[in-house]
Amino acid sequence: MRDSWRLSGIAVAFLVLLRMAIGWQFLYEGLWKLNTFSSAKPWTSAGYLRSARGPLRNAYRGMTGDPDDLRWLDYDEVTAGLDAYRNQFLAHNPDLSEDQQKQLDTMLEGPSQFSARLDHLPAGLKIEGNLKKVISFDPESKRLNVDGKMHLLPKERFDLEKQARALKNASAADVDRFIKALDQVFKLSAHLSYKERLAVLLKIDPERVGLVYRDDKTKEVVEERKGKITEYKELLSRYNEQLPRARQTFEIKHLDTQWDEIQKLRAELVTPVKVLETDFHQDARKLLTVEQLARGPVPEPWTAQQRIDHLTIWALIGLGCLLIAGFFSRTAALGGAALLLSFYLAVPPWPGVEDLESAGPEHSFLVNKNLIEVIALLAIVSMPTGRWLGLDQLISALAFRRRKSPPNN
Repeated sequence: MRDSWRLSGIAVAFLVLLRMAIGWQFLYEGLWKLNTFSSAKPWTSAGYLRSARGPLRNAYRGMTGDPDDLRWLDYDEVTAGLDAYRNQFLAHNPDLSEDQQKQLDTMLEGPSQFSARLDHLPAGLKIEGNLKKVISFDPESKRLNVDGKMHLLPKERFDLEKQARALKNASAADVDRFIKALDQVFKLSAHLSYKERLAVLLKIDPERVGLVYRDDKTKEVVEERKGKITEYKELLSRYNEQLPRARQTFEIKHLDTQWDEIQKLRAELVTPVKVLETDFHQDARKLLTVEQLARGPVPEPWTAQQRIDHLTIWALIGLGCLLIAGFFSRTAALGGAALLLSFYLAVPPWPGVEDLESAGPEHSFLVNKNLIEVIALLAIVSMPTGRWLGLDQLISALAFRRRKSPPNN
């Protein structure tokens, strides 16, 4: 019986070759993913984890930290991120001048007011009503000022220009100077700070945020139109509710179509916010001198997604090297099996879990390539392939020689 279980030389060779082949696959895959970080499109497991299915779907999606990018649609959270970057930027560049710090704050928060030079108002011109909250003239500093948080609307500018041109007692030169200053301050006030631009995206834009119509007297809501942000959240909630039922009734194809629509809407809503944050980082760096730029970019804490990406890459590289070298080969094979099993369980080819017809060129049922490699690695765990050919053989020989060597007298 024991003789029937003995392995032939060719079986040993193929088992060693299998171990090294899987190791090479791990190593090359890890190095390829690592190399993409120096390209314009670095690799990330975000899409794979977000699309996870099966009983562990929520656990895999949770690894990304924010699988549905809801943080990017929350004004308070995004502004907190902008404030945190500003503080890190100041800490990373402690030698910023007062002017640089002021420009940074103005870029993020906006100025307290917009001003244009004006010696005096045209005779008879009065700024009254709600306009007084927006625009004012300071005779001491001889400046025409617009409140930095209010801004001057095109209609308000038009009304002031029309009023100035209708003045009968004012000289034409004074009117022209006022209109010129008004144009200057209007152009300045048209520039929005980063937080104001963010507010437009997440709090003001009716297409994204929606509209609420209220009765002028009672202030009760008369009509409410949903924006795309609300639509996205509702679609996402409905999808999560329908997913367990779809598994039981095998209606995955309908849900896949719905998921594609959700992802398109997510990209449409989230991308402008991410671009805005990136633009702020780039504009902040433009304030630096050559000497300050030499310090490099501001170190930012890794996100949960970045941690899981790098952990995956270095696990592939490390396990690949160990399997090729035959060093701790059984431990490495067990680790590789666990890693591939996690890939398998993310989207398992089980009935009611994966749409087999749209799975691509590979058609699997219960068993796919990942599971086959898991079984192969577990076979390697059960045999000393590293001692047949690998560093485990050298370590074993050294340990055996040390045990057999006579003790020193």
